[in-house]
Amino acid sequence: MKAKLLCCFLLCFFLSFSQTERDIINKIDSLNTIALSHFSNNDMAQSFNIFNQAIHLSDSINDNYGNALANFTVGKIYDFMQEYDKAESSFNTVIEVSKKADDNFLIASAYLNLGKVLMHKTPASDPIPYFEKALVYAMKDDVQDYNNKDQKDVLLFNIRLNLSKLYLAANNSSKTLVYLSRAQENLKYIDDSNYATAQWNFIQGQYFFKKEFYNNAIIKYSEAANALESKSTAEHINKNALLSDIYKSLSSTYAQLEKSNEAYQALLMHNTYRDEFINEDKTRQDIIVKSKFLIENYKNVAQLANSERIEQLAQSNKIKNVNIIISITVFLLIISLLTMYKSYVSKRKLSNILKVRNDELELAKNQAEKSSELKSNFISNVTHELRTPLYGVVGLTSLLLKNNDLSAKDTKFLKSLKYSGDYLLNLVNDVLQIGKIESQKIELKNVTVNIRLLLENIVNSFDYRLEETNNQIKVTIDKNVPEFFKCDNVRLSQVLINLIGNSIKFTENGKIHIRIQLLNIEGDDVSLRFEVEDDGPGIPKEKQKMIFENFSQLDKNNNTNYQGTGLGLPITKNIIELFGSSLEVESEPNLGTTFSFELTFEIDRDAKSETITIKKSKGSPIGETKKYKILVAEDNKINQIVTQNLLQRENYECVIAKNGSEALDLHKNATFDLILMDINMPVMNGYEATTEIRKFDLKTPILALTAADIEQIRDDYELVGFNGIITKPFDNYEFFQTISEHIEQAKSHDDKADFKLVKVS
Repeated sequence: MKAKLLCCFLLCFFLSFSQTERDIINKIDSLNTIALSHFSNNDMAQSFNIFNQAIHLSDSINDNYGNALANFTVGKIYDFMQEYDKAESSFNTVIEVSKKADDNFLIASAYLNLGKVLMHKTPASDPIPYFEKALVYAMKDDVQDYNNKDQKDVLLFNIRLNLSKLYLAANNSSKTLVYLSRAQENLKYIDDSNYATAQWNFIQGQYFFKKEFYNNAIIKYSEAANALESKSTAEHINKNALLSDIYKSLSSTYAQLEKSNEAYQALLMHNTYRDEFINEDKTRQDIIVKSKFLIENYKNVAQLANSERIEQLAQSNKIKNVNIIISITVFLLIISLLTMYKSYVSKRKLSNILKVRNDELELAKNQAEKSSELKSNFISNVTHELRTPLYGVVGLTSLLLKNNDLSAKDTKFLKSLKYSGDYLLNLVNDVLQIGKIESQKIELKNVTVNIRLLLENIVNSFDYRLEETNNQIKVTIDKNVPEFFKCDNVRLSQVLINLIGNSIKFTENGKIHIRIQLLNIEGDDVSLRFEVEDDGPGIPKEKQKMIFENFSQLDKNNNTNYQGTGLGLPITKNIIELFGSSLEVESEPNLGTTFSFELTFEIDRDAKSETITIKKSKGSPIGETKKYKILVAEDNKINQIVTQNLLQRENYECVIAKNGSEALDLHKNATFDLILMDINMPVMNGYEATTEIRKFDLKTPILALTAADIEQIRDDYELVGFNGIITKPFDNYEFFQTISEHIEQAKSHDDKADFKLVKVS
């Protein structure tokens, strides 16, 4: 009940305050309207008096808009009376207050008038910065006056016309023409534009006169005069002054063309309008003198009245403030006591609830951690169990494809089988990859890469898909791209494979263009642009963001069967972001698609002397001239057959061990040039066997041969004693290149083991 009474009291208080403030704002608006009427009738003193009342009322309730509007017209009054310092001060106040009210019209108008004031002041200041600031605010969206009428084009025309006049005086022809041209565009949208048209034509004529295009100048001066002398033209305060200037310039132009009669007639018209302007100016000066006297008198009376009012208000406020303070203090004391009691009760209830919730959260946290651990173990086991048979499928298929006795039909079937195996392997890798990226477990490596050889290997891996879809790939690499640079070759390969595979998947009987362009070389850094373009069906603009979402595919409802999980492009986008860049897409329906990204790498200038160059011949990844002996520790029968046949085809001597214990015994009794060690084996696993071998042999290279995810063993492999890691299934070319590199390193460094992480997948 007490709380309800309190709410009612506060509601009534705020409603009363709000109503009082609304009444004051209406009063301010009324005063501004009356003052503007007096200003339009040249009753400057009365207008000044009323505007000052509006300013005082606006200050009392912080009505920024009303304050700005009143100060703006006060500035116009000071400008009319040629008191430029006071006008400048008023317009500066308008700018300060209008920014708080966020009124673009008043801000732009104030800067425009400040520029005009500075043009009249002595000594003259540069008004151009003020006109340019006016231009900024006039070009914003909401530019309306106090009658909610759009004034954007009027403001822009006046600002640009003044800027063109100033740049013409400064002999800057290019900027003069720019602002004249833009002002002409605004002129189309101005009502009663005859006076504005005359102004524009006059400045255009001045420009032609300076350029000595006298005939063009005469045309523009004549158009300006006709616009002002038209019967439909409304009277303007500066009409006669402008006509006087037009005919004066027209007379000078005719004189340059030696047309004496026309020059004389124009001079007569100039004198006529000059006399009318002088008479108007005399009347204006009389108004100014009278207004100055009345305004000064008003200021004196207002100052005296204001002093008395301030003294009375001070006394009244003291008493009022004391009463308010006492009332508020008593009220707050009661509320505080009630609040403290209620808070005490609430805290006791909340404390009991939080205790229960904390227990529940602790239990949920333990369950989540246990679930996460089970999930990780499950994924690890599934990964190993999937990759192990896939190694046999892909490996045996590769071996069979090298048999020249196969029929064309059998070859086609085997290629389909190998493609299916590769597809399944990529599917497994994609699912694992997206999880690593989301958990931020991926770290980029920095190894030396031959980009041309890397791209050749990637393109060659798509031979079957290209044949199946009847597509062609064209590779273009800028000849100035360095041969070697450092980057994460695995991630870069993955990006290019995903983009090329995506283009092939959505294109039939077409062409895929792969381009690498040199953007810049600065010191040891090279910036490259990669593009993969196809002439496939294209992607509608409204769906281009969707293709980067996980598990998202286009064209789900049509008859086209596009394979894939929808992870390729999201993975590619995330990897490129790891490189510190972004993946861009340009596409139109039926016009194809272009994916592009830009990367910066460190140039490896010493790579030629340090890197072992191994040429790839068609049909055979590596050609060996010397027969090396390799020990393969592998418990899976099929994998034994695949690995042994692969090695023997490349002229390696291969010895098989069924587990780590057997591999240890064989190595104690014989010398091998390299050991391929599976991680998961019975009796003794790869870790245990390698640890035992390293106790008596630090020289022979040992490569971990595993179907497990490399991220799960990368932290332990160096401590155990492995020289590198090869992930099954692997690319044959990179497999033999890795073996060859480690054997060569071991032969050239007999005194130490060279431990280096190498991943082949």
